[in-house]
Amino acid sequence: MTASARARQAGSAIRQLLPSASDYRGARRTWRGDLLAGVTVGIVALPLALAFGVSSGAGAESGLVTAIIAGIVAAIFGGSHVQVSGPTGAMVVVLAPIIASHGAGALAAICLLSGVIVLLAGVLRLGRTISYIPWPAIEGFTFGIAVIIFLQQVPTATGTAGGESTNALVAAIQTVQTVSWPKLGWSLLLVAIVVAVMLVAPRIHPRVPGSLVAIVIAAVATAVFDLPVDAIGQLPPGLPAPVLPVLHPATLLSLAGPAVAVAALAAIESLLSARVAASISDTGPYDADRELVGQGLASVAAGLFGGMPATGAIARTAVNVRAGGRSRIASIAHGLLLLLIVLVGASVVARVPLAALAGVLMVTACRMISIATVRTVIGSTRADAVVFVITAIVTISVDLIYAVLIGIAVAAFFALRQLARASGVHREELPGAAVAGDERIAVFRLEGALFFGVAERMLERISALRDVEVVVIRMSQLQILDATGAQVITELITGLERRGITVLVKGIQPRHLALAERVGVLSSLRHQNHLFDDLDAAAAHARSHVQRARK
Repeated sequence: MTASARARQAGSAIRQLLPSASDYRGARRTWRGDLLAGVTVGIVALPLALAFGVSSGAGAESGLVTAIIAGIVAAIFGGSHVQVSGPTGAMVVVLAPIIASHGAGALAAICLLSGVIVLLAGVLRLGRTISYIPWPAIEGFTFGIAVIIFLQQVPTATGTAGGESTNALVAAIQTVQTVSWPKLGWSLLLVAIVVAVMLVAPRIHPRVPGSLVAIVIAAVATAVFDLPVDAIGQLPPGLPAPVLPVLHPATLLSLAGPAVAVAALAAIESLLSARVAASISDTGPYDADRELVGQGLASVAAGLFGGMPATGAIARTAVNVRAGGRSRIASIAHGLLLLLIVLVGASVVARVPLAALAGVLMVTACRMISIATVRTVIGSTRADAVVFVITAIVTISVDLIYAVLIGIAVAAFFALRQLARASGVHREELPGAAVAGDERIAVFRLEGALFFGVAERMLERISALRDVEVVVIRMSQLQILDATGAQVITELITGLERRGITVLVKGIQPRHLALAERVGVLSSLRHQNHLFDDLDAAAAHARSHVQRARK
Protein backbone atom coordinates (compact mmCIF):
# COMPACT_ATOMS: atom_id res chain seq x y z
CA MET A 1 0.00 0.00 0.00
CA THR A 2 1.40 3.40 -0.99
CA ALA A 3 1.88 6.27 1.43
CA SER A 4 -0.95 8.25 -0.19
CA ALA A 5 -3.31 5.27 0.10
CA ARG A 6 -2.44 4.85 3.77
CA ALA A 7 -3.05 8.56 4.34
CA ARG A 8 -6.46 8.34 2.65
CA GLN A 9 -7.34 5.29 4.73
CA ALA A 10 -6.30 7.08 7.95
CA GLY A 11 -8.28 10.16 6.96
CA SER A 12 -11.36 8.06 6.28
CA ALA A 13 -11.00 6.34 9.67
CA ILE A 14 -10.78 9.69 11.44
CA ARG A 15 -13.80 11.10 9.57
CA GLN A 16 -15.86 8.13 10.75
CA LEU A 17 -15.28 9.27 14.32
CA LEU A 18 -16.46 12.85 13.69
CA PRO A 19 -19.95 14.39 13.31
CA SER A 20 -21.36 14.70 9.81
CA ALA A 21 -24.50 15.92 8.06
CA SER A 22 -25.65 12.30 7.77
CA ASP A 23 -26.23 12.30 11.54
CA TYR A 24 -29.34 14.43 10.93
CA ARG A 25 -30.52 12.81 7.69
CA GLY A 26 -33.98 11.99 9.01
CA ALA A 27 -34.37 15.06 11.24
CA ARG A 28 -36.74 16.80 8.81
CA ARG A 29 -39.28 14.07 9.46
CA THR A 30 -38.67 13.55 13.16
CA TRP A 31 -37.75 16.96 14.61
CA ARG A 32 -41.15 17.59 16.21
CA GLY A 33 -41.11 14.24 17.98
CA ASP A 34 -37.47 14.77 18.89
CA LEU A 35 -38.21 18.12 20.57
CA LEU A 36 -41.09 16.60 22.54
CA ALA A 37 -38.91 13.67 23.59
CA GLY A 38 -36.13 16.07 24.59
CA VAL A 39 -38.49 18.01 26.85
CA THR A 40 -39.74 14.76 28.40
CA VAL A 41 -36.23 13.50 29.07
CA GLY A 42 -35.20 16.90 30.45
CA ILE A 43 -38.01 16.78 32.98
CA VAL A 44 -36.99 13.27 34.03
CA ALA A 45 -33.29 14.18 34.09
CA LEU A 46 -33.62 17.28 36.31
CA PRO A 47 -34.18 15.55 39.66
CA LEU A 48 -31.71 12.80 38.78
CA ALA A 49 -28.98 15.31 37.88
CA LEU A 50 -29.52 17.14 41.16
CA ALA A 51 -29.58 13.92 43.17
CA PHE A 52 -26.51 12.37 41.55
CA GLY A 53 -24.55 15.59 42.01
CA VAL A 54 -25.39 15.74 45.71
CA SER A 55 -24.79 12.02 46.25
CA SER A 56 -21.34 12.12 44.64
CA GLY A 57 -20.19 14.89 46.98
CA ALA A 58 -19.61 17.30 44.09
CA GLY A 59 -22.87 19.20 44.68
CA ALA A 60 -26.15 19.69 42.84
CA GLU A 61 -24.59 22.31 40.56
CA SER A 62 -22.05 19.79 39.30
CA GLY A 63 -24.79 17.32 38.45
CA LEU A 64 -26.73 19.92 36.48
CA VAL A 65 -23.64 21.12 34.62
CA THR A 66 -22.83 17.55 33.65
CA ALA A 67 -26.33 16.89 32.36
CA ILE A 68 -26.21 20.07 30.27
CA ILE A 69 -22.66 20.14 28.91
CA ALA A 70 -21.99 16.43 28.65
CA GLY A 71 -25.50 15.76 27.40
CA ILE A 72 -25.09 18.15 24.46
CA VAL A 73 -21.47 17.25 23.62
CA ALA A 74 -22.10 13.49 23.72
CA ALA A 75 -25.24 13.91 21.59
CA ILE A 76 -23.24 15.70 18.88
CA PHE A 77 -20.05 13.62 18.92
CA GLY A 78 -21.31 10.24 20.15
CA GLY A 79 -22.00 7.13 18.10
CA SER A 80 -25.69 6.65 18.99
CA HIS A 81 -28.59 8.64 17.57
CA VAL A 82 -30.74 8.33 20.70
CA GLN A 83 -28.31 7.99 23.60
CA VAL A 84 -28.85 10.44 26.48
CA SER A 85 -25.76 11.14 28.58
CA GLY A 86 -25.13 12.77 31.93
CA PRO A 87 -24.40 11.89 35.56
CA THR A 88 -25.38 8.33 36.49
CA GLY A 89 -25.67 6.23 39.60
CA ALA A 90 -22.77 3.96 38.67
CA MET A 91 -20.46 6.94 38.23
CA VAL A 92 -21.59 8.35 41.59
CA VAL A 93 -20.61 5.06 43.22
CA VAL A 94 -17.06 5.41 41.89
CA LEU A 95 -16.76 9.18 42.37
CA ALA A 96 -17.99 9.41 45.96
CA PRO A 97 -14.97 7.67 47.54
CA ILE A 98 -12.57 9.50 45.18
CA ILE A 99 -13.95 12.90 46.20
CA ALA A 100 -13.94 11.82 49.84
CA SER A 101 -10.24 10.88 49.58
CA HIS A 102 -8.90 13.59 47.25
CA GLY A 103 -11.41 16.41 47.75
CA ALA A 104 -13.79 18.11 45.32
CA GLY A 105 -10.85 20.02 43.85
CA ALA A 106 -9.65 16.83 42.17
CA LEU A 107 -12.90 16.47 40.21
CA ALA A 108 -11.81 18.60 37.23
CA ALA A 109 -8.56 16.67 36.90
CA ILE A 110 -10.41 13.35 37.11
CA CYS A 111 -12.79 14.51 34.36
CA LEU A 112 -9.93 15.58 32.12
CA LEU A 113 -7.80 12.48 32.64
CA SER A 114 -10.62 9.96 32.38
CA GLY A 115 -12.11 11.76 29.38
CA VAL A 116 -8.81 11.63 27.51
CA ILE A 117 -8.47 7.91 28.29
CA VAL A 118 -11.96 7.16 26.96
CA LEU A 119 -11.28 9.35 23.92
CA LEU A 120 -8.06 7.47 23.15
CA ALA A 121 -9.90 4.15 23.55
CA GLY A 122 -12.28 5.27 20.81
CA VAL A 123 -9.48 6.46 18.53
CA LEU A 124 -7.71 3.12 19.02
CA ARG A 125 -10.91 1.27 18.03
CA LEU A 126 -11.45 -0.49 21.35
CA GLY A 127 -15.22 -0.01 21.34
CA ARG A 128 -16.13 -3.63 20.66
CA THR A 129 -14.30 -4.91 23.75
CA ILE A 130 -17.59 -4.54 25.64
CA SER A 131 -18.67 -7.80 24.00
CA TYR A 132 -16.12 -9.64 26.16
CA ILE A 133 -18.06 -8.86 29.35
CA PRO A 134 -20.47 -11.77 29.98
CA TRP A 135 -24.12 -11.11 30.70
CA PRO A 136 -24.11 -12.57 34.28
CA ALA A 137 -21.21 -10.25 35.16
CA ILE A 138 -23.11 -7.24 33.78
CA GLU A 139 -26.21 -8.15 35.77
CA GLY A 140 -24.19 -8.74 38.94
CA PHE A 141 -22.45 -5.42 38.40
CA THR A 142 -25.82 -3.68 37.96
CA PHE A 143 -27.27 -5.36 41.06
CA GLY A 144 -24.29 -4.28 43.15
CA ILE A 145 -24.48 -0.70 41.87
CA ALA A 146 -28.17 -0.52 42.77
CA VAL A 147 -27.45 -1.68 46.32
CA ILE A 148 -24.64 0.86 46.73
CA ILE A 149 -26.76 3.73 45.38
CA PHE A 150 -29.50 2.85 47.88
CA LEU A 151 -27.04 2.64 50.78
CA GLN A 152 -25.41 5.94 49.82
CA GLN A 153 -28.75 7.70 50.34
CA VAL A 154 -29.12 6.58 53.96
CA PRO A 155 -27.34 9.64 55.46
CA THR A 156 -29.39 12.13 53.40
CA ALA A 157 -32.62 10.19 53.89
CA THR A 158 -32.14 10.25 57.67
CA GLY A 159 -30.93 13.86 57.84
CA THR A 160 -27.64 12.75 59.35
CA ALA A 161 -23.98 13.24 58.46
CA GLY A 162 -22.51 10.31 56.58
CA GLY A 163 -20.31 7.71 58.22
CA GLU A 164 -16.54 7.92 58.05
CA SER A 165 -16.06 4.74 56.03
CA THR A 166 -15.74 4.87 52.24
CA ASN A 167 -17.63 1.59 51.99
CA ALA A 168 -21.32 2.31 51.41
CA LEU A 169 -22.57 -0.53 53.63
CA VAL A 170 -20.31 0.32 56.56
CA ALA A 171 -21.04 4.05 56.21
CA ALA A 172 -24.79 3.38 56.22
CA ILE A 173 -24.48 1.37 59.44
CA GLN A 174 -22.40 4.13 61.02
CA THR A 175 -25.02 6.69 59.97
CA VAL A 176 -27.92 4.77 61.52
CA GLN A 177 -26.10 4.76 64.84
CA THR A 178 -25.98 8.59 64.95
CA VAL A 179 -29.54 9.55 63.93
CA SER A 180 -31.47 12.07 66.01
CA TRP A 181 -35.08 13.24 66.30
CA PRO A 182 -37.00 15.21 65.09
CA LYS A 183 -34.89 15.70 61.96
CA LEU A 184 -34.95 11.95 61.30
CA GLY A 185 -38.75 11.86 61.34
CA TRP A 186 -39.23 14.80 58.95
CA SER A 187 -36.57 13.51 56.54
CA LEU A 188 -38.11 10.03 56.44
CA LEU A 189 -41.55 11.61 55.90
CA LEU A 190 -40.30 13.42 52.82
CA VAL A 191 -38.65 10.22 51.56
CA ALA A 192 -41.93 8.35 52.05
CA ILE A 193 -43.86 11.05 50.14
CA VAL A 194 -41.42 10.86 47.22
CA VAL A 195 -41.50 7.07 47.12
CA ALA A 196 -45.29 6.99 47.22
CA VAL A 197 -45.68 9.57 44.43
CA MET A 198 -43.11 7.84 42.22
CA LEU A 199 -44.90 4.51 42.65
CA VAL A 200 -48.38 5.90 42.05
CA ALA A 201 -47.62 8.33 39.18
CA PRO A 202 -47.02 5.68 36.47
CA ARG A 203 -50.35 4.06 37.34
CA ILE A 204 -52.14 7.34 36.70
CA HIS A 205 -50.42 7.81 33.34
CA PRO A 206 -47.17 6.29 32.00
CA ARG A 207 -45.85 9.69 30.93
CA VAL A 208 -46.34 11.46 34.26
CA PRO A 209 -42.82 12.42 35.48
CA GLY A 210 -43.20 10.89 38.92
CA SER A 211 -39.81 11.99 40.23
CA LEU A 212 -40.38 15.64 39.29
CA VAL A 213 -43.91 15.67 40.71
CA ALA A 214 -42.62 14.09 43.93
CA ILE A 215 -39.88 16.66 44.33
CA VAL A 216 -42.30 19.54 43.74
CA ILE A 217 -44.69 18.17 46.39
CA ALA A 218 -41.83 17.66 48.86
CA ALA A 219 -40.46 21.15 48.21
CA VAL A 220 -43.89 22.76 48.65
CA ALA A 221 -44.53 20.82 51.86
CA THR A 222 -41.13 21.85 53.22
CA ALA A 223 -41.76 25.52 52.43
CA VAL A 224 -45.36 25.63 53.71
CA PHE A 225 -44.69 23.85 57.00
CA ASP A 226 -41.14 25.19 57.41
CA LEU A 227 -39.76 21.70 57.98
CA PRO A 228 -36.32 21.49 59.66
CA VAL A 229 -34.59 19.63 56.83
CA ASP A 230 -31.59 20.46 54.67
CA ALA A 231 -32.09 21.87 51.16
CA ILE A 232 -29.85 22.03 48.09
CA GLY A 233 -28.88 25.61 48.80
CA GLN A 234 -27.94 28.46 46.52
CA LEU A 235 -27.17 27.70 42.89
CA PRO A 236 -25.52 30.10 40.43
CA PRO A 237 -27.99 31.59 37.91
CA GLY A 238 -26.13 30.19 34.90
CA LEU A 239 -23.20 28.07 33.84
CA PRO A 240 -19.81 28.78 35.43
CA ALA A 241 -16.97 29.98 33.23
CA PRO A 242 -14.76 27.18 31.89
CA VAL A 243 -11.51 26.70 33.78
CA LEU A 244 -8.57 24.52 32.74
CA PRO A 245 -7.34 22.59 35.80
CA VAL A 246 -3.68 22.81 36.78
CA LEU A 247 -2.16 19.35 36.57
CA HIS A 248 1.05 18.97 38.54
CA PRO A 249 3.06 15.74 38.11
CA ALA A 250 2.27 14.74 41.69
CA THR A 251 -1.44 15.26 41.02
CA LEU A 252 -1.32 13.18 37.85
CA LEU A 253 0.43 10.37 39.70
CA SER A 254 -2.01 10.30 42.61
CA LEU A 255 -5.08 10.47 40.37
CA ALA A 256 -3.90 8.06 37.67
CA GLY A 257 -5.49 5.01 39.29
CA PRO A 258 -8.85 6.67 40.03
CA ALA A 259 -8.91 8.18 36.53
CA VAL A 260 -8.43 4.76 34.93
CA ALA A 261 -11.24 3.34 37.08
CA VAL A 262 -13.57 6.20 36.12
CA ALA A 263 -12.65 5.85 32.44
CA ALA A 264 -13.27 2.11 32.46
CA LEU A 265 -16.67 2.59 34.08
CA ALA A 266 -17.59 5.41 31.69
CA ALA A 267 -16.71 3.27 28.68
CA ILE A 268 -18.50 0.17 29.94
CA GLU A 269 -21.71 1.89 30.98
CA SER A 270 -21.87 4.10 27.87
CA LEU A 271 -21.43 1.18 25.49
CA LEU A 272 -23.95 -0.93 27.39
CA SER A 273 -26.46 1.91 27.21
CA ALA A 274 -25.80 2.45 23.50
CA ARG A 275 -26.29 -1.25 22.87
CA VAL A 276 -29.60 -1.22 24.73
CA ALA A 277 -30.66 1.88 22.79
CA ALA A 278 -29.92 0.17 19.48
CA SER A 279 -31.96 -2.86 20.53
CA ILE A 280 -35.10 -0.90 21.50
CA SER A 281 -35.12 1.72 18.72
CA ASP A 282 -35.41 1.66 14.94
CA THR A 283 -32.66 4.21 14.34
CA GLY A 284 -30.05 1.69 13.22
CA PRO A 285 -26.85 0.42 14.82
CA TYR A 286 -24.48 2.50 16.91
CA ASP A 287 -20.78 3.13 16.32
CA ALA A 288 -19.01 1.89 19.46
CA ASP A 289 -15.72 3.64 18.73
CA ARG A 290 -17.36 6.97 17.97
CA GLU A 291 -19.44 6.60 21.13
CA LEU A 292 -16.25 6.40 23.16
CA VAL A 293 -14.88 9.48 21.41
CA GLY A 294 -18.10 11.38 22.19
CA GLN A 295 -18.19 10.29 25.83
CA GLY A 296 -14.53 11.19 26.27
CA LEU A 297 -15.09 14.67 24.89
CA ALA A 298 -18.22 15.01 27.03
CA SER A 299 -16.31 14.27 30.24
CA VAL A 300 -13.52 16.67 29.30
CA ALA A 301 -16.03 19.44 28.51
CA ALA A 302 -18.02 18.81 31.70
CA GLY A 303 -14.83 18.98 33.76
CA LEU A 304 -13.92 22.37 32.30
CA PHE A 305 -17.26 23.77 33.50
CA GLY A 306 -17.12 22.20 36.98
CA GLY A 307 -19.08 19.06 36.14
CA MET A 308 -18.32 15.40 36.71
CA PRO A 309 -17.47 12.50 34.38
CA ALA A 310 -20.43 11.48 32.26
CA THR A 311 -21.71 8.24 30.82
CA GLY A 312 -24.62 7.10 28.73
CA ALA A 313 -27.72 6.78 30.92
CA ILE A 314 -29.77 3.66 30.17
CA ALA A 315 -32.95 4.81 31.92
CA ARG A 316 -33.00 8.29 30.35
CA THR A 317 -32.13 6.81 26.95
CA ALA A 318 -35.08 4.43 27.25
CA VAL A 319 -37.36 7.35 28.16
CA ASN A 320 -36.10 9.19 25.09
CA VAL A 321 -36.91 6.29 22.77
CA ARG A 322 -40.33 5.66 24.33
CA ALA A 323 -41.16 9.38 24.07
CA GLY A 324 -40.47 9.36 20.33
CA GLY A 325 -36.83 10.48 20.11
CA ARG A 326 -35.29 9.37 16.81
CA SER A 327 -32.34 11.71 16.28
CA ARG A 328 -29.66 13.58 18.18
CA ILE A 329 -31.94 16.59 18.34
CA ALA A 330 -33.80 14.99 21.26
CA SER A 331 -30.67 14.65 23.41
CA ILE A 332 -29.54 18.17 22.51
CA ALA A 333 -33.00 19.54 23.39
CA HIS A 334 -32.85 17.80 26.77
CA GLY A 335 -29.60 19.61 27.57
CA LEU A 336 -30.95 22.97 26.39
CA LEU A 337 -34.07 22.58 28.54
CA LEU A 338 -31.93 21.95 31.61
CA LEU A 339 -29.86 25.02 30.73
CA LEU A 340 -33.03 27.10 30.54
CA ILE A 341 -34.10 25.83 33.96
CA VAL A 342 -30.73 26.84 35.42
CA LEU A 343 -30.96 30.30 33.86
CA VAL A 344 -34.48 31.14 35.01
CA GLY A 345 -35.25 28.80 37.91
CA ALA A 346 -32.08 28.39 39.96
CA SER A 347 -33.62 30.05 43.02
CA VAL A 348 -36.56 27.62 42.96
CA VAL A 349 -34.38 24.57 42.51
CA ALA A 350 -32.22 25.69 45.47
CA ARG A 351 -35.17 25.07 47.84
CA VAL A 352 -35.52 21.37 46.99
CA PRO A 353 -34.98 19.29 50.17
CA LEU A 354 -32.08 16.86 50.03
CA ALA A 355 -34.20 14.13 51.58
CA ALA A 356 -36.50 14.27 48.55
CA LEU A 357 -33.53 13.69 46.22
CA ALA A 358 -32.51 10.73 48.39
CA GLY A 359 -35.99 9.29 47.94
CA VAL A 360 -35.71 9.67 44.16
CA LEU A 361 -32.43 7.77 44.09
CA MET A 362 -33.71 5.06 46.42
CA VAL A 363 -36.60 4.36 44.05
CA THR A 364 -34.24 4.56 41.08
CA ALA A 365 -31.92 2.03 42.73
CA CYS A 366 -34.78 -0.38 43.36
CA ARG A 367 -35.94 -0.07 39.75
CA MET A 368 -32.45 -0.98 38.55
CA ILE A 369 -32.95 -4.47 39.97
CA SER A 370 -35.13 -6.75 37.88
CA ILE A 371 -36.25 -9.70 39.98
CA ALA A 372 -37.17 -11.62 36.83
CA THR A 373 -33.68 -11.09 35.40
CA VAL A 374 -32.02 -12.15 38.65
CA ARG A 375 -34.10 -15.35 38.69
CA THR A 376 -33.21 -16.04 35.06
CA VAL A 377 -29.48 -15.63 35.65
CA ILE A 378 -29.41 -17.69 38.85
CA GLY A 379 -31.63 -20.37 37.32
CA SER A 380 -29.70 -20.71 34.05
CA THR A 381 -26.50 -22.58 34.98
CA ARG A 382 -24.43 -22.98 38.10
CA ALA A 383 -21.50 -21.20 36.46
CA ASP A 384 -23.62 -18.17 35.51
CA ALA A 385 -25.09 -18.02 39.01
CA VAL A 386 -21.60 -18.04 40.54
CA VAL A 387 -20.42 -15.26 38.20
CA PHE A 388 -23.49 -13.16 39.06
CA VAL A 389 -23.17 -13.60 42.83
CA ILE A 390 -19.39 -13.03 42.95
CA THR A 391 -19.62 -9.91 40.78
CA ALA A 392 -22.43 -8.48 42.91
CA ILE A 393 -20.63 -9.19 46.19
CA VAL A 394 -17.32 -7.71 45.01
CA THR A 395 -19.15 -4.65 43.66
CA ILE A 396 -20.76 -3.98 47.02
CA SER A 397 -17.83 -4.86 49.26
CA VAL A 398 -14.75 -3.87 47.26
CA ASP A 399 -14.85 -1.92 44.02
CA LEU A 400 -16.80 -1.73 40.76
CA ILE A 401 -13.84 -2.14 38.41
CA TYR A 402 -12.42 -5.03 40.40
CA ALA A 403 -15.88 -6.57 40.29
CA VAL A 404 -16.02 -6.45 36.49
CA LEU A 405 -12.48 -7.84 36.16
CA ILE A 406 -13.16 -10.63 38.66
CA GLY A 407 -16.49 -11.38 36.99
CA ILE A 408 -14.77 -11.71 33.61
CA ALA A 409 -12.05 -13.90 35.14
CA VAL A 410 -14.56 -16.23 36.82
CA ALA A 411 -16.63 -16.44 33.63
CA ALA A 412 -13.48 -17.17 31.62
CA PHE A 413 -12.56 -19.96 34.06
CA PHE A 414 -15.94 -21.64 33.62
CA ALA A 415 -15.85 -21.14 29.85
CA LEU A 416 -12.41 -22.76 29.63
CA ARG A 417 -13.53 -25.61 31.85
CA GLN A 418 -16.53 -26.19 29.61
CA LEU A 419 -14.29 -26.05 26.54
CA ALA A 420 -11.94 -28.55 28.15
CA ARG A 421 -14.82 -30.92 28.87
CA ALA A 422 -15.89 -30.74 25.23
CA SER A 423 -12.38 -31.73 24.11
CA GLY A 424 -10.94 -35.21 24.11
CA VAL A 425 -8.61 -37.91 22.81
CA HIS A 426 -10.32 -40.92 21.22
CA ARG A 427 -8.67 -44.12 20.05
CA GLU A 428 -9.91 -45.38 16.69
CA GLU A 429 -9.63 -48.49 14.56
CA LEU A 430 -7.47 -48.41 11.48
CA PRO A 431 -9.45 -47.88 8.25
CA GLY A 432 -9.98 -50.78 5.90
CA ALA A 433 -9.86 -54.51 6.53
CA ALA A 434 -7.75 -55.61 9.49
CA VAL A 435 -4.38 -57.18 8.75
CA ALA A 436 -1.74 -58.83 10.87
CA GLY A 437 0.20 -56.30 12.90
CA ASP A 438 -2.65 -53.81 13.32
CA GLU A 439 -2.52 -54.41 17.05
CA ARG A 440 0.90 -52.74 17.03
CA ILE A 441 -0.61 -49.51 15.61
CA ALA A 442 -2.58 -46.97 17.64
CA VAL A 443 -4.69 -44.25 16.00
CA PHE A 444 -5.80 -41.32 18.17
CA ARG A 445 -8.18 -38.55 17.15
CA LEU A 446 -7.76 -35.18 18.87
CA GLU A 447 -10.93 -33.11 18.90
CA GLY A 448 -12.15 -29.86 20.37
CA ALA A 449 -9.44 -27.63 21.84
CA LEU A 450 -5.86 -28.36 22.76
CA PHE A 451 -4.83 -25.38 24.89
CA PHE A 452 -3.02 -24.61 28.12
CA GLY A 453 -5.91 -25.72 30.31
CA VAL A 454 -6.29 -29.21 28.92
CA ALA A 455 -3.23 -30.18 26.84
CA GLU A 456 -1.38 -32.17 29.51
CA ARG A 457 -4.45 -34.15 30.57
CA MET A 458 -5.54 -34.91 27.00
CA LEU A 459 -2.19 -36.34 25.90
CA GLU A 460 -1.35 -38.34 29.04
CA ARG A 461 -3.30 -41.26 27.58
CA ILE A 462 -1.14 -41.38 24.47
CA SER A 463 2.16 -41.05 26.31
CA ALA A 464 1.23 -43.98 28.57
CA LEU A 465 0.97 -46.40 25.61
CA ARG A 466 2.74 -49.75 25.72
CA ASP A 467 3.29 -52.54 23.18
CA VAL A 468 2.83 -50.40 20.06
CA GLU A 469 5.26 -49.55 17.31
CA VAL A 470 3.42 -46.77 15.46
CA VAL A 471 1.16 -43.99 16.74
CA VAL A 472 -1.01 -42.02 14.30
CA ILE A 473 -2.19 -38.67 15.68
CA ARG A 474 -5.21 -37.26 13.84
CA MET A 475 -5.44 -33.46 14.19
CA SER A 476 -8.06 -32.66 11.54
CA GLN A 477 -10.83 -32.41 14.16
CA LEU A 478 -8.83 -30.12 16.41
CA GLN A 479 -10.57 -26.70 16.39
CA ILE A 480 -8.31 -24.74 18.76
CA LEU A 481 -4.55 -25.08 19.17
CA ASP A 482 -2.40 -22.69 21.18
CA ALA A 483 1.35 -22.60 21.82
CA THR A 484 1.03 -24.73 24.96
CA GLY A 485 -0.91 -27.40 23.07
CA ALA A 486 1.60 -27.39 20.23
CA GLN A 487 4.51 -27.65 22.70
CA VAL A 488 2.86 -30.62 24.46
CA ILE A 489 2.43 -32.39 21.10
CA THR A 490 6.11 -31.71 20.35
CA GLU A 491 7.15 -33.17 23.70
CA LEU A 492 4.84 -36.17 23.18
CA ILE A 493 6.28 -36.93 19.74
CA THR A 494 9.85 -36.54 21.03
CA GLY A 495 9.14 -38.84 24.00
CA LEU A 496 7.51 -41.55 21.88
CA GLU A 497 10.27 -41.44 19.29
CA ARG A 498 12.85 -41.74 22.08
CA ARG A 499 11.11 -44.97 23.12
CA GLY A 500 11.35 -46.28 19.57
CA ILE A 501 7.71 -45.59 18.66
CA THR A 502 7.23 -44.03 15.24
CA VAL A 503 4.78 -41.11 15.21
CA LEU A 504 2.74 -40.11 12.17
CA VAL A 505 0.72 -36.89 12.17
CA LYS A 506 -2.35 -36.59 9.97
CA GLY A 507 -4.48 -33.57 9.08
CA ILE A 508 -2.93 -30.49 10.63
CA GLN A 509 -5.33 -27.72 9.64
CA PRO A 510 -3.86 -24.89 7.53
CA ARG A 511 -4.55 -22.32 10.27
CA HIS A 512 -2.53 -24.41 12.74
CA LEU A 513 0.33 -25.27 10.41
CA ALA A 514 2.40 -22.12 10.99
CA LEU A 515 2.16 -22.49 14.78
CA ALA A 516 3.04 -26.18 14.60
CA GLU A 517 6.10 -25.36 12.52
CA ARG A 518 7.27 -22.53 14.80
CA VAL A 519 6.88 -24.50 18.03
CA GLY A 520 8.57 -27.61 16.60
CA VAL A 521 5.82 -30.16 15.99
CA LEU A 522 7.01 -30.83 12.44
CA SER A 523 10.72 -30.89 13.23
CA SER A 524 10.12 -33.41 16.03
CA LEU A 525 8.91 -36.01 13.51
CA ARG A 526 11.50 -38.60 12.50
CA HIS A 527 11.01 -37.81 8.83
CA GLN A 528 9.16 -35.12 6.91
CA ASN A 529 7.20 -37.87 5.12
CA HIS A 530 5.51 -38.65 8.44
CA LEU A 531 3.10 -35.74 7.94
CA PHE A 532 -0.06 -36.77 6.06
CA ASP A 533 -3.22 -35.18 4.72
CA ASP A 534 -5.09 -38.47 4.21
CA LEU A 535 -5.85 -41.10 6.86
CA ASP A 536 -5.70 -44.03 4.42
CA ALA A 537 -2.20 -42.98 3.35
CA ALA A 538 -1.12 -42.65 6.99
CA ALA A 539 -2.58 -46.09 7.81
CA ALA A 540 -0.83 -47.67 4.82
CA HIS A 541 2.49 -46.15 5.88
CA ALA A 542 2.00 -47.36 9.46
CA ARG A 543 1.25 -50.92 8.27
CA SER A 544 4.25 -50.96 6.00
CA HIS A 545 6.43 -49.80 8.87
CA VAL A 546 5.20 -52.65 11.09
CA GLN A 547 5.71 -55.18 8.30
CA ARG A 548 9.27 -53.97 7.69
CA ALA A 549 10.03 -54.17 11.40
CA ARG A 550 8.92 -57.83 11.50
CA LYS A 551 11.23 -58.90 8.70
